[in-house]
Amino acid sequence: MTEPDPAATPVPFSAAAAALEAINQSVRDAQQPPAHTPAAPAPSAAGSGPHPALAALSTLREVREQLAGWESGLIETARGEGASWADLAGPLGVASRQAAERRYLRLRPGAPGSTGEERVQATRDTRAADRTVTAWARDNAADLRRLAGQVAALTGLPADAADAVGALNLALGHDDAARLVQPLTETRAHLRPQDADLAAHIDTLTRHTEQLRQNTHGQRST
Repeated sequence: MTEPDPAATPVPFSAAAAALEAINQSVRDAQQPPAHTPAAPAPSAAGSGPHPALAALSTLREVREQLAGWESGLIETARGEGASWADLAGPLGVASRQAAERRYLRLRPGAPGSTGEERVQATRDTRAADRTVTAWARDNAADLRRLAGQVAALTGLPADAADAVGALNLALGHDDAARLVQPLTETRAHLRPQDADLAAHIDTLTRHTEQLRQNTHGQRST
């Protein structure tokens, strides 16, 4: 089966919904015999060769491929409006929330040339790596909070550090220490030479979490 073109221009939801309704109505109309007249057989292609039918098949394929490319966008619209994967299972024609999410992952764009199954596997690998880093961060919450507190307490940082430090302060106010990892790494670029000790600790954190991710990917690929 031809996979949707990930480079296709996204279609606004309102336009997609209107087009689908028009297509649906046209298909229904085409299936109905003319009013007040007996149903007539389809016009014969005799004498005109196969070209009209071949052209119709080509058009059908093009329309099918275009419509397939809309599906992931419609799923994202539904999700953005609060639909759960369980809610999406019925409209997608699958039996479970897991199958609905899997279908979406197969459709969404990924690395150039990747297949749907490869995109599903890549997403699962990334989630597994995220879980590994999260578990490590929670086990080392005290050290992470100490480091984050020291960075957040710095004064005299460049003005462009405000957003990164603000995000770090927000993460410090959360119960989950795993939320500190990304904000800490993002403050690294704003530290000064006199903050070398803190910068070294953040570099160690970054290397360790990246190694955890690589190890997880390696374990899942063997």
